[in-house]
Order: sequence, then C-alpha cells, then structure tokens
Amino acid sequence: MDTEQEIASPGKRVELLAPAGDFEKLEVAVHYGADAVYLAHKEFSLRNFSGNFTLAEMERAVHFAHGYGVKVYVACNIYARNAEQSLINQYLKKLGKIEPDGIIVADPGIILACLEIIPHIPIHLSTQANTTNAGAVRFWEKMGIRRVNMARELSLMEIQEIAAQSRVEIEAFAHGAMCISYSGRCLLSTYLTGRDSNRGCCTHPCRWNYAVMEETRPGQYMPIAEDERGTYIFNSRDLSMIEHIPQMVAAGIHALKIEGRMKGIHYLSTVINVYRQALDTYMAAPDGYGVAPHWLEELNRISNREYCTGFYFQDPKEIRPNAANRLVTSNRRFVAKIIGRKGNGLTEIEVRNKILPKDVVEIVHKGAPSKPDRIETIIHPHFGVVEFAQPGSRVEVALTGQYDSMDLMRRIEGGA
Repeated sequence: MDTEQEIASPGKRVELLAPAGDFEKLEVAVHYGADAVYLAHKEFSLRNFSGNFTLAEMERAVHFAHGYGVKVYVACNIYARNAEQSLINQYLKKLGKIEPDGIIVADPGIILACLEIIPHIPIHLSTQANTTNAGAVRFWEKMGIRRVNMARELSLMEIQEIAAQSRVEIEAFAHGAMCISYSGRCLLSTYLTGRDSNRGCCTHPCRWNYAVMEETRPGQYMPIAEDERGTYIFNSRDLSMIEHIPQMVAAGIHALKIEGRMKGIHYLSTVINVYRQALDTYMAAPDGYGVAPHWLEELNRISNREYCTGFYFQDPKEIRPNAANRLVTSNRRFVAKIIGRKGNGLTEIEVRNKILPKDVVEIVHKGAPSKPDRIETIIHPHFGVVEFAQPGSRVEVALTGQYDSMDLMRRIEGGA
C-alpha cells in the first residue's frame, strides 16, 4: 500500500484494544479511553510474569469494564500439552459463566474445546497462529473464528487483500514491543534459561548483549560490531503506527492493538491517551487528518527501543535490529497516581516514586496533551506538611490545576 494513496473513510468505529495485566491497569485503560481490553487468567496465557487475574477477579473485571461500555477479551493462547486438557476444559466452563466478549486462542485443540464448551463466547485467533494469507483466514472463518489477529510479518497491502476476501474481523498491532522471531514463536528463552516463551515464561534473551568468543581464547569476548555497549543482534525496535492511522483503517483493520500486558501504567496511560486522541481525530475528519506534534512528544516520553513501522510498508530499514541504542529514555519519571480532588483545593495522590515540594511535574490528562504543573505543598494525613513523600504513601498536594481521578503524574527530571 502506498503511504501517499487516498485514504477511504472508515465504515464504522475502529476499536482501540489495550492490554490489562492486572486490575489497576484495567482501570487505567478504561480511564484513558480504550474501547476494549485483553487480559488473562493466571494460567493458560503467554504473559505469566504480568499480574493476571483469578477467576473471581476476572468476573469483577468484566463487570467493571462493561459498566463503562468497554469489552473484555480473555487470552488463553498457550499451546497446551496433554496433561492440561482437563484443566483447560474446566477453566473454559467457568469462563463461560463470566461471559467475556471474546476468548483469544491459538491452539486448534483449545479452539475445538471452546466451540464445544462455550459456543456463546466469540473466538479470536491469536497472532501466535501465524495467519499470513486469505486462505488461512477463510479456513479459520469456517472453524467459527470471529476475529483474526494478523501475523506481524504482513504488510498493510497484504492485510488489505486478506480483509477484502473475508468476513471475519481483522485485528493488527499498532504500537509496542516486537518479537524478533516469527509471530512470537521463539525458543531462545527455552534453550538459554529453561523458561518456555511459548508458555508464558519468556525471559526476553533477544534483548541481551551478545558477543563472539573464539574456542581457543576463552574469556576474550569480541563484539560483532563496533559498539562500546555491545551488540544487540536480536534486539528488535518498537512498533509505532501513530502516523499511519489512516492507512491501517483503509486496510480494513477493525481493531488496533497495543502491546504491553507486562508494561507499567505510565506506558499504558500515555500510549492509550495518544492513540485515543489520534483515532478520534481521524474518525471526526478523515480527509483532514494530521499528526499532532504533541502525540509524538508523548510517545517519546516513555522508554522505547526506537520506533519503526515494522513490516507494514515493506521497508528494509524499518525492520533492522536496534543496534545503536538499546533503550531510549526521557527525563520524565512517573511519580504518582491521582486519587481525587479534595474539598479544600488539594489533590489526593498515591505516591509511586519519592516527591518533593517544588517538583516540576506533568499530568497525563485524558483526552489532552500532558499539562505542566508544580507541587507547592505536600500534606501527610498524620504528620501534616512534610518535606517529601515516599513511595506507597497517600498524601495531599497543592497543584495549580484541577485533575481527574486516575490521571497520572510524572516529574520532569532536572526541573525543566
């Protein structure tokens, strides 16, 4: 697809799909405008290191999200072993009573179980299934799949061709970390650490620093390329399609997915807030869509491994490893979550990193650019006015602006 081609107006609202690794992240995703979230039980998903949900917590999560008109999709996308079949069947029966809006699956055996046990729950096919062509999509459609998350190796042109030949919903990643292997099917973690990446236990060895050692010269590590920090030969860059929302919509994509169930709420709030603004701007006036400079600024205020467009435009430069900079950071540090406004003009916050009076901060305010502010006073509920507040405490602060519950506060390091 030519990035300069005329973009068609969308026929219906495009869904913004966000990760929810635990209940707090779910609340943040809903607050900042996600149309749907994906989450998982503490078993049977590919992110065992995120908080995840018990069945009781999942029921509460579905009830909470539905109260705001937000859909919930549950990931059950492991490739199961024989010994797990009975446990998965029991889990699906219980999940069916909770009634999420969809279940994300990759294993054909689990798909069959879903069709038999919870036929009332729509099945979404995980990117782990490596769906790369229209024939495969038609096959899955006949199997009862309602949505397919396309393989990350596809271009937008290929996705557009697939969407034109199928009736299922098409989902694709728009932002977040990318796996160096084929649609996330990787064994590096299994071989190097004994933790199976295809069963939710990846230790991300693709991010590690590698060098070459010659057999007869043990202990002499030779970098593969000249770089004082080492060589990151497996280290993929992060995907960011914020500048190409029109092209993704024109390709027939129904849902733009944000990666990051293991990321923190600062990442989550910033990314969802930006993409919500971008999607709303495009939907309101497709012909006049333009990228607001502050969207790009915001996305660079969270840690990233350099942004790229991945495989979408078939540009070789966009899929090269991130060998120059392992991690891009900014001078913004997440310090607090806003609990609510107080009647005396103060704002109650939950502190996540130490704060001091006179700290120059920004508030990640939903639906708008981040707003600069300053902490004038800190008041502890037991000690009154204090000179600092530590992580884990709840205090009231004097700010110049008024903000909403669940807005996040970050400090501008260096005070500039």
